[in-house]
Amino acid sequence: MEHEFTPEIIQLLGSEFGKDAEAVFDKSPLLQYLNIKTRSASRGSKARASFANIYAVYVLVEDYLKKGYDKQRLL
Repeated sequence: MEHEFTPEIIQLLGSEFGKDAEAVFDKSPLLQYLNIKTRSASRGSKARASFANIYAVYVLVEDYLKKGYDKQRLL
């Protein structure tokens, strides 16, 4: 699903992944979920769905990175 905000997501991915940005976008269930949830981001406030789930994902990722879980080895 592509909407007005999708190119913004791909552009942000491009700064990190370069030419592989679209492949990363296509293969990531989390990015697909965020893309769906941001569909109404450019519409008026009455058209927006609850962004609470996006904030919950943000908090989880932020905590994951701050506590260094991305750098820990698994058993």
